[in-house]
Amino acid sequence: MYSVNVPVPGEIVRLARGLASECLTATARRGHSLVVKRLPDERRQEMTAAVRSVLDGVGSFEVQIDRIELFRQPPTGTAPVAYLAVESPELESLHRDLCAVFDPVEGFEGSEYDPHVTIARGGDAATLLGREIESRTWTVDRLSVWHPGREMAVESIALSD
Repeated sequence: MYSVNVPVPGEIVRLARGLASECLTATARRGHSLVVKRLPDERRQEMTAAVRSVLDGVGSFEVQIDRIELFRQPPTGTAPVAYLAVESPELESLHRDLCAVFDPVEGFEGSEYDPHVTIARGGDAATLLGREIESRTWTVDRLSVWHPGREMAVESIALSD
């Protein structure tokens, strides 16, 4: 399933990897992403055109991380999941706008959307909960269409200035 993602800056990737390295039995996240909205099928060109239409006029916005949280019972996969919690009213608004075009994926999106960057899952990932981190903010000026199988961006979409 393709998705629309916020590119995660290297500084945040290094933070997540460093935190994951402190876990002895958890599985570290291989690639770090911040999903805005999952897309329903493999028709990438048509879906990307619809995403671009939603993004028309959307300007750059800020996101912030300032804490580590935990999914104790994630909808899929091994529990628990330690993650960097993301705060951004603009990101959440964009998610709602995309959900109006592409139905929300149950258990992950719509009212259950919890923007985050995964650090590690399973094992002793819960040991990271409550760990203090320095607050970090970055500006999102583009989004990417992510291909899950190749674990890479296959298209970049610039936001208006």
